Amino acid sequence: MIEFCQVTAGYPGREVLHGVDLSIPEGKITSLIGPNGCGKTTLLKTACGLLSLRSGDIRFGGRSIRDFPRREFARLAAVLPQVRDIPAIRVGSFVAHGRYPHLSFGRDLTAKDRELVEQAMEETGVLPLRDKELSELSGGERQRAYLAMTLAQDSQVLFLDEPTTYLDIGQKYEMLELVRRINARGKTVVMVLHDLSFAFSYSHRVAVMQDGRLLLSGPSEEVFDSGAPAKAFGVTARKVEVDGTTEFLFQK
Repeated sequence: MIEFCQVTAGYPGREVLHGVDLSIPEGKITSLIGPNGCGKTTLLKTACGLLSLRSGDIRFGGRSIRDFPRREFARLAAVLPQVRDIPAIRVGSFVAHGRYPHLSFGRDLTAKDRELVEQAMEETGVLPLRDKELSELSGGERQRAYLAMTLAQDSQVLFLDEPTTYLDIGQKYEMLELVRRINARGKTVVMVLHDLSFAFSYSHRVAVMQDGRLLLSGPSEEVFDSGAPAKAFGVTARKVEVDGTTEFLFQK
């Protein structure tokens, strides 16, 4: 379990998170939602160590994030950031970077490392692109390459900040189905999503944020039924049954 305990964090001269308490259960998909600027990405960055805590604590299995050496934490958790650089590197070599937290001093890939890199590229559909430069890819292809590197890390926890960015509607479904398959292997997934319908359809739990604070968290359908998401976004919401599947609709 990941526990956020009175977490306060932000940027120089600006506090964004104000005493956030949140529990993320192991082996589930949890989505963070909320209006722009509410602190979703800040919370994710703080949880994976990209931002320092101002106060409070984040615990992984009861152990403070402050107690993890950098390489050990990288073996525990992987992150797909929303904004990222585009290095001059081929896709295959780029995805292999995900194995670096597991490598010995010489940083030589073992047969097992190469197998995991191949598997990550195959799962994300970038295997045919392995010899292309990352800069030559489309936005959607590049997004899948970054996810492949994250999967190659083979961490227990995945932090995904807007994993469907740059993808068309069909690719978004493919990406979230992939996330679901990854979770089925026992991985804990925490992701920020702007698309509310996807958040409720693909998550076991949803946490609603507003103005740097946690408004509500819990099982997806219970959070939806509470009315908190609609209130936070200033919209109306309803559920409909389509071919035996519950769809979550939001409109102004």
